[in-house]
Amino acid sequence: MRIAMVSTRFAGLDGVSLEAQKWAAIFRGLGHEVVYLAGLRDDAAQPGETVPEMHFAHPQVQRVQRAVFGQHHVEPDIRDALERMARHLEQALLGFLDRWRPDMVVVENALAIPMHLPLGVALRRVLARTGIPAIGHHHDFYWERARFFPNGLTDLLAETFPPDLPNLRHVVINTLARLSLKERRGLDSVVVPNIEDFARATAGLDPVARGLRAELGLTREHFLILQPTRVVPRKGIEHAVELVARLNAHPRGLGGREAVLVVSHPAGDEGYGYLRRLEALARERGVRWIYAAGRFGPRRGMGPGGRIYSLADIYTVADFVTYPSLYEGFGNAFLEAVYYRLPLLVNRYAVYDADIRPKGFWVVEMQGHITDEVVAAAREALLDPVLRREMVEWNYARGREHFSFEAVRPVLQELVEGGG
Repeated sequence: MRIAMVSTRFAGLDGVSLEAQKWAAIFRGLGHEVVYLAGLRDDAAQPGETVPEMHFAHPQVQRVQRAVFGQHHVEPDIRDALERMARHLEQALLGFLDRWRPDMVVVENALAIPMHLPLGVALRRVLARTGIPAIGHHHDFYWERARFFPNGLTDLLAETFPPDLPNLRHVVINTLARLSLKERRGLDSVVVPNIEDFARATAGLDPVARGLRAELGLTREHFLILQPTRVVPRKGIEHAVELVARLNAHPRGLGGREAVLVVSHPAGDEGYGYLRRLEALARERGVRWIYAAGRFGPRRGMGPGGRIYSLADIYTVADFVTYPSLYEGFGNAFLEAVYYRLPLLVNRYAVYDADIRPKGFWVVEMQGHITDEVVAAAREALLDPVLRREMVEWNYARGREHFSFEAVRPVLQELVEGGG
């Protein structure tokens, strides 16, 4: 079969792009072909087509979004602009389907969270018109995000995100989302959690990765504390700053070393105000903060500022991972830390408690704030090599059992080969 994956973007280190590539790898392993359509694509999202107006950052899209969300009323000219864009994108989608002739469409989050209202409308219309078998891979819903309230188009949101269509099967990434989708919309769904390729060995510390710490200005005298998430408020990164500050101020020290917080993913999806606040907090707490988003991508390469390192490179040289999110759809960074055999801090967000914690992982847990006990547990994981090895190997085994490609392959095979 030929499977078309469609979204606003397939590029960078956001969770939707990363999980889409994992699904694509499984589809190819099952013998299927994968093609892509998005507003922004990187080299991994090939072959396919790019329609710039499909990207949520397109200026015309941003104008519509700003006029709809945070408002109780939408002006007629905004409705007209939304409709014009939806019709344009509808034609682009139909043209893509005509040229590539896919047997199935997988929509990555574009029918779940309304980052791009015109695209959602266009997708709903095209799926209804063509009847092509489709899967909606829903990572998060609009009712889970306060920033989508109030809004002036409650009717559109209700019929589009996601739509109720006979040819569209719904996939969510956690059990809480399955319950809320059924309760709010009466729609059934299948849970496919986020995954890692645990059968594939992690990259070794080659000469390129070995030089990364030096490029970041770090030596053997530093503990590299990695915050591997986008810089948006729900990631709770202020707690990572607090943890690093208290580790460095611990009465018994860190064996003569300094903990440094490195942020590997970008800000910007929700503005830069949060990044500025974090930088100010780090200065106030005396934490060395390295915002290095421009140095990392899905794979190695060269950029305007020099060498681009892969996500694997930063995990390979890190000492500890902070994941103090207030809310997550599942937990990409959690699984990445487990896969790369790193100890980690986790805030007990709802999905972690419901779907991950019961699997028996051994991590440093916090509940809303950094306590002395949290600091002590993180310090022990940094300084005790025997404990550290026991933690990471235990977690790796749990991850491979529950959140590997092998664990979800039968479910994806049924979804695709069962006719969508």
